[in-house]
Amino acid sequence: MPVPADRRLPPGSERSRWHLLLVLPLLMPLAVPLINRLEPRLFGLPFFFWTQLAAVGLSVVVVSMVAVATRAR
Repeated sequence: MPVPADRRLPPGSERSRWHLLLVLPLLMPLAVPLINRLEPRLFGLPFFFWTQLAAVGLSVVVVSMVAVATRAR
């Protein structure tokens, strides 16, 4: 099914479904009401702190994965 001319992207700009994964690292740290608690602890860190730290690691993995998957060849 062809894309209408008014919905096409200009040459050089690309969109991919991979870019939708970038929403995950954006929303995970905003889920404070779900993770605002002390237990379970991991290495003495309360749940809130170690999930925020895990969100940073997840962000690095997701952004790297999207960058590699959408790299122009």
